Amino acid sequence: MFVFFLAHKTNVCYNSNGDNMYSYIVGLVTEIGSNNIILENNGIGYQIYTPNPYSFLINEDYKVFLYQLVREDEISLYGFKTKEEKDLFLKLIEVKGLGCKMALPILATGSIEGIVDAIERENVLYLKKFPKIGDKVARQIILDLKGKLVSSTIEITPNKDYSELIEALKSLGYKSGDINKILPNIKEDKVEGQIKEALRLLLK
Repeated sequence: MFVFFLAHKTNVCYNSNGDNMYSYIVGLVTEIGSNNIILENNGIGYQIYTPNPYSFLINEDYKVFLYQLVREDEISLYGFKTKEEKDLFLKLIEVKGLGCKMALPILATGSIEGIVDAIERENVLYLKKFPKIGDKVARQIILDLKGKLVSSTIEITPNKDYSELIEALKSLGYKSGDINKILPNIKEDKVEGQIKEALRLLLK
């Protein structure tokens, strides 16, 4: 009943799929802790666990994408600045043996691009650098998520400027998910060479 009351009295939005999970909240950051922020919305302060609390500023308004964890002994909110970050978090907590408290530090110390690339390349050493991630969990992450992260919802933004290449491939009818899969393997610097290399990889 408590959650039901909040949903009708504040501007918190729920997902439309009926799973009672928050989608996002817009409000003012009033406090910053070591692993959370307090975000005020309509006079209510929400404690939200987030990967990088100090990337927020006190007395500034933010749109925070939320995940609500509901257990018999716990109701917690986890928040993210972007939908892509939230989407990756949701994928990570699906991994066997990897819960919210282990997934959050991964996002705090790694970039979306680096995490996705490590999983796709089966880079166990990269994944083991994160807190509490040993060899077994790292391999489980790869087993459960390889091939499932590169999609239209989790976009890879590579270090190189591939904007012209991406536009060229899209004009040829290739989808974002397929393009993102091969971008980490592009070695050429010039657009002409990138296109040739990309087409060769896409046709494999």
